[in-house]
Amino acid sequence: MSWIKEIEKEDAQGELKEIYDDIEQKRGKLSNIMKVHSLNPATMKSHMDLYYSIMFKDRSLSREECEMIAVLVSKLNGCDYCITHHKEALNAYWRDKEKLDTFIEDFRNVEIDNKMITMLEFVEKLTSEPASIGEDDISELREVGFEDKAILNIDLVASYFNFVNRIALGLGTEFSEEEASGYEY
Repeated sequence: MSWIKEIEKEDAQGELKEIYDDIEQKRGKLSNIMKVHSLNPATMKSHMDLYYSIMFKDRSLSREECEMIAVLVSKLNGCDYCITHHKEALNAYWRDKEKLDTFIEDFRNVEIDNKMITMLEFVEKLTSEPASIGEDDISELREVGFEDKAILNIDLVASYFNFVNRIALGLGTEFSEEEASGYEY
């Protein structure tokens, strides 16, 4: 639930019901961050299209890399909803709760390669100080092996999670451990 009215699945009709059904078919269940859009199904559909495009369809970044970005941005923004959801997804790849907890505390203390550290430092700067990003930051990503399409997608994933964090935080989107787990990754 959130601080605004939401239409539950059993009450959904027409376009909203179709979108809910599509989300459940693709993701295994319906998340609260999607239900918060229920008063405007067109935005829910656009939101899901963007999410699928940057998190599942593009392969210039791995799903693991996308989830690391999601968790870091959400941690920096203090968005417990997205931290909880995406740490579940990241742990589907790592299967190491201790590593995950260390990552959330400070990604620099986890054994990941320099390429990932450079990516995450860019994401941190983009989230915390976006106006300070310069061409040198892009050059650093290239120097560690990211091609321009991957750099675009690093920026898109980080920007997407800044957007979603603000939806969740701004509308009081709640979660439970049950709601945050069991999705298709």
